[in-house]
Amino acid sequence: MTLRVVLLGYGTGGSVFHAPLITSVPGLVLTAVVTGNPERQEEVRRRYPGVAVLPDPAPVFNDPAHCDLMVITTPNRTHVPLATRALEAGLPVVLDKPVAVTSEQALALGRIGPPVFPYHNRRWDGDFRTLRRLMAEGALGEVGRFESRFERWRPRVKSSWKESADPADAGNIVYDLGTHLIDQAICLFGPPTHVYAELDTRRAGAATTDDAFLALTHENGVRSHLWMSAAAADLGPRFRVLGDRASYVTHGMDGQEEALRAGRTPREPGWGQMPPETFGFLGVPGQSRPVRTDPGAWQEFYAGVVNALEHGGPPPVPLEDAVAGLEVVEAALRSAAGR
Repeated sequence: MTLRVVLLGYGTGGSVFHAPLITSVPGLVLTAVVTGNPERQEEVRRRYPGVAVLPDPAPVFNDPAHCDLMVITTPNRTHVPLATRALEAGLPVVLDKPVAVTSEQALALGRIGPPVFPYHNRRWDGDFRTLRRLMAEGALGEVGRFESRFERWRPRVKSSWKESADPADAGNIVYDLGTHLIDQAICLFGPPTHVYAELDTRRAGAATTDDAFLALTHENGVRSHLWMSAAAADLGPRFRVLGDRASYVTHGMDGQEEALRAGRTPREPGWGQMPPETFGFLGVPGQSRPVRTDPGAWQEFYAGVVNALEHGGPPPVPLEDAVAGLEVVEAALRSAAGR
């Protein structure tokens, strides 16, 4: 059986992070894209001939019989109301991160009924997949510290809801880049028991947090140190993971986003593979070696959605993990405010 997918939103999220993956995974067919932007409507028609283009989602909500899955990739403040309407219409939902502004909102979505699949695609980054493999093999021994960075040098503030100071927009960098880092830490070590945060606004004209550091203490004693910034004039290691047998250190970002922006898709040979000069290093001082990076595989998120809906398999990302991530964000905001 093929699941009919309606994609709600065709900005960067829809055009780069969702549509190319949906159309690359067996068991899914993109049947409609919802966007009110005329230029984006024309782009959909050019790139995906035969896919319906709708100016608003009302026809789908009013008659959901022709849809099996709704994917929502719209501004953060619209996630909950749109997902609520879809779920109440009986439609499972893939919901872009962050799934909600608060953990309570996310919990409420889970109580409506149909499945909610949080889109935390960076669990399938090549370097993160490699780290999980090395940990499973025992190559690092017992990990004591997990350092993770998602940093950019963007000194000029763009006009965007992501730069909004309105709490309803969830526009600060902890909700944006930080959500990825928090989710990866939770995926590896479980929800933390303690959260400490330093949140700053560095760039001239910025209205909300654009530079942040979070320290998480997990129940097993591992400490996760997470950096996220739009004002980093020097980029630190992507991962620096310290175990009692070895470390694993990488630099640079997974290449799937760049490939998707260039128009490539997972249907092409060699998808997700990184060149040798980007490989991370495993070892101890004076004795480290490069480790081939496992191919990135963002398409596996959607393969997991198909498996869950068609075969009753586990969700690719449990909603409980997204709730736990939002609880970390809320704790970070309290910590930085001295509460």
